[in-house]
Amino acid sequence: MKVREFFIISSILTVVAVIAIAFFWLLILWAFILIAPLIIMGVYDIIQKKHTIRRNFPLIGRFRYVLESVRPEIMQYFVETDTEGRPLNRILRSLVYQRAKGENDTEPFGTQMDIYHSGYEWMEHSMYAKHNPKKIGEFPRILIGAKNCKQPYSSSLLNISAMSFGSLSKNAILALNKGAKMGGFAHNTGEGGISDYHLEHGGDLIWQIGTGYFGCRNDDGSFNEQTFRENAIRPQVKMIEIKLSQGAKPGHGGILPAIKNTEEIARIRHIPPHVAVHSPPSHSAFSNPIAFMHFIKKLRDLSDGKPVGFKLCLGRKQEFMDFCEAMIYTGITPDFITVDGGEGGTGAAPVEFSNSMGMPLREGLIYVHDTLVGFDLRKDIKVIVAGKIITGFHMARALALGADACNSARAMMLSIGCIQALKCNTNTCPVGVATQDKSLVKGLVVEDKAPRAHRYHEATIHSFLELIAAAGLDAPEDLSREHISKRVGMYNVQTYDEIYPPMKVGALLDINTIPDNYKRYFQLTRIMNQDL
Repeated sequence: MKVREFFIISSILTVVAVIAIAFFWLLILWAFILIAPLIIMGVYDIIQKKHTIRRNFPLIGRFRYVLESVRPEIMQYFVETDTEGRPLNRILRSLVYQRAKGENDTEPFGTQMDIYHSGYEWMEHSMYAKHNPKKIGEFPRILIGAKNCKQPYSSSLLNISAMSFGSLSKNAILALNKGAKMGGFAHNTGEGGISDYHLEHGGDLIWQIGTGYFGCRNDDGSFNEQTFRENAIRPQVKMIEIKLSQGAKPGHGGILPAIKNTEEIARIRHIPPHVAVHSPPSHSAFSNPIAFMHFIKKLRDLSDGKPVGFKLCLGRKQEFMDFCEAMIYTGITPDFITVDGGEGGTGAAPVEFSNSMGMPLREGLIYVHDTLVGFDLRKDIKVIVAGKIITGFHMARALALGADACNSARAMMLSIGCIQALKCNTNTCPVGVATQDKSLVKGLVVEDKAPRAHRYHEATIHSFLELIAAAGLDAPEDLSREHISKRVGMYNVQTYDEIYPPMKVGALLDINTIPDNYKRYFQLTRIMNQDL
């Protein structure tokens, strides 16, 4: 007998039985308080046409949807091992929580990592390790700002990566910015613009300008010089970052669901409220590499000489080479380039883009660094990276591969209470980080969470410096690819300088010294022949 027929027959028999018993015992009619709703739900399941499971398995089929709705929580708390969670496993999440709370972050009984698995990486230590004397307030910093920059910025080696108000709640922005102020590191606004909450505590800001030009746009979505300058000259704004693409959805543009687009967010972004906002996939202010360089110069001039750079997830290698050729042709260089990896996070992105679009961070960073070196441009441009930067080792690996500094988004979110509930795109974040639901936002207490962001940053920088000392190095800039080893097979280990031989300075400027792996992309005169 089918479940549907069984339900119908059993319902009829139950009703008849209760009525029959009622002739002898009236109190049995109270059973309909429980029975009637179940029968009504079952009948509705049979007649509805949307869900086949419920139609064929009335009442019972509902349990599937209940279990499915709590599957992420069941997996996270009861099924996953410490090394299996995605996108960040429990080991990494716990480390962030421990550092943010100022708790013991050491690990007992040895590593849980499979150190003989292909892809395992480690840092080579020295028998002549250095003592790490760094104290709070004495952490090394880097100066960002090339020769044409009038207001260079002394940056921390670890900063908050781009996350917009709108994607994050006001309390999350307040907590992150206050933490940045306390720890002396920078807070990237994301492409959503500068909100009042970015300014309230006075933390250093990196103002990101995306394809939607939020906060500096005309009604038709084009770039507005006047409103850009009004924001760019604010004292809290230390650098301006032009977002070309991001790792989680390169070539797609940002997404703000309608449910998150409140009146306040619409005012900040200069857009209509309560509608879904999709940023254009590309910029309208420039359409070729040379025009892009002049746009960089325009923003630097409008901001009274503050550092201006751009962020990208590397796609077509030839296009980045075109940028480098345009820098040489125009004499205009960005002050910094932020390289995002395909593993980067976001509040909302199409699955195909998150999973299958964009170059991973390590390969993207190596190519950007080497290409800049090959064109002899690296000395004028700082390279920042973003994409699952969580620990001191992640920082060390990035700097060894060519970066100058790192940005982190998800670790900073975890430090202020994110539990990786994976509800960022539904406006139902249970801890008030990635939502505009006022009742949920109230749960995030800024005064409690801001110091946690500060403590996480401080502890991670400290662990990074301890790794530098253990490697026998005096400073972060002494790191190179030879210091990081990678297992590329069960019986084969190589250092990164063996896997990716370093580029010689100026090698791409001479046809006789161009490496073989670059020749297919190299068209030295192509940009000169464009119809500009």
